[in-house]
Amino acid sequence: MDNLKQVKHLYARAGFGLRFQDRGNVEHVSVKRAVKELFKTSDVDDPINTVQGNTDYMTLLKGDMLAKKQFMQQQRQQEKDLNIAWIDKMSATDAQLREKMTLFWHNHFACRSNNASFAQQLNNIQRTHALGNFRDMVLEISKSPAMLQFLNNQQNHKGHPNENFARELMELFTIGRGNYTEQDVKESARAFTGWSFDKDGAFKLRPFLHDDGEKTFLGKTGNLDGEDIINRLLEQKQTAHFISNKLYKYLVNEVPDPAHVTAMADLFYKENYEIKPLLEYVFNAEWFYDDKNTGNLVKSPVDLIVGLNRQFYITYQRPEVLLEFERTLGQILFYPPNVAGWPGGRNWIDSSSLMYRLKIPSLLLDGGLIDFAGKADPEDEAYIATVRNRQTLVNTKVQAQPNWDQFLKSVPATLSKTAIAEFMLEPKVGKVIQNTAEQSNDIKTLAIELVSTPEYQLC
Repeated sequence: MDNLKQVKHLYARAGFGLRFQDRGNVEHVSVKRAVKELFKTSDVDDPINTVQGNTDYMTLLKGDMLAKKQFMQQQRQQEKDLNIAWIDKMSATDAQLREKMTLFWHNHFACRSNNASFAQQLNNIQRTHALGNFRDMVLEISKSPAMLQFLNNQQNHKGHPNENFARELMELFTIGRGNYTEQDVKESARAFTGWSFDKDGAFKLRPFLHDDGEKTFLGKTGNLDGEDIINRLLEQKQTAHFISNKLYKYLVNEVPDPAHVTAMADLFYKENYEIKPLLEYVFNAEWFYDDKNTGNLVKSPVDLIVGLNRQFYITYQRPEVLLEFERTLGQILFYPPNVAGWPGGRNWIDSSSLMYRLKIPSLLLDGGLIDFAGKADPEDEAYIATVRNRQTLVNTKVQAQPNWDQFLKSVPATLSKTAIAEFMLEPKVGKVIQNTAEQSNDIKTLAIELVSTPEYQLC
């Protein structure tokens, strides 16, 4: 694999793809230098502040029907605004790596909140710690109102422990299933009793609801609280392995290589769960660039949309159409299917989504109508009711504007059409695509044809 292909692969996995306008800047840059630049551009933590203030739900409950209806409309609009704001950030930012990892942690710590302010706060926690320390992130997320509410820790009281958060903390967030007992779940739940938040969303430890009795968790006995539980979980090397294995599947290959994952876990544990050294190790490893690890991952819906936005400088007259794309393709930001998040990988592709995946790029780049029938979230009753009431969905005008002048200006005049195809696609370009490329009338037509291929669905 030559230098440019390696750097292109790096940007496909550590970001949202390499644009033609950036090609000249990295064409002769070493992988080691490119990795440093990715971290350098992602150093700044730039939070999303679309949702202002927080709603007092107690005041809402005392309101009349009109006030409640207006509140629900406001909440839905805030949720839409937050979703679009993050898509916009990913589509425009130079901090690709930070946003790509924020997207990873967004799915790892999967959470639904009916409060857009809480959802925004959780997203910013994940962004702040995306390249930082995993322990710090776990602790802050465990205290966030979005997570405490989602996993019912508001109902976790002394004498009546709720085990939901304690179980998911171990099974999905840290050590993984099979590495703890049911007694550990019970003891952990006792340690998190009283962890709550006030009406403004600030963390509150309520002493009168906290069980301060002796507990034994993973072999350690004492008057343990929630922070002790988190520390104990991270003392187990299995936690480093669990996270490394999941990161390998996200960044490298759906089928983990045991030796590579073990090496990652050893480093992660040795570095006290600092995320940056772990990622630097992966991105500088020779095996990261092996042919078997190139062009083998299915792009998530968000990766697909953001990658197109970045490469073709797309703007939208109706930004709300982005939410319809997400819904149709099966990944609505801030609305994971459950606490386990989106399964990802080949699960992104099925008979329902594949047709839309192949059609959406040309719709964005060449205008047109789309019938948004796609996948409905089984819990999204309002959406299902709307579909049933209308019987058939009305075709929607996408109203997207790619900046073709900027795109075409960024494509080097010296590049052959085959070279353009090789740059825009991660998998190796075969004879069929070579022939298609060489027979294209112009670069614009070629670009639309390339992004409409099955190969473009891979990174």
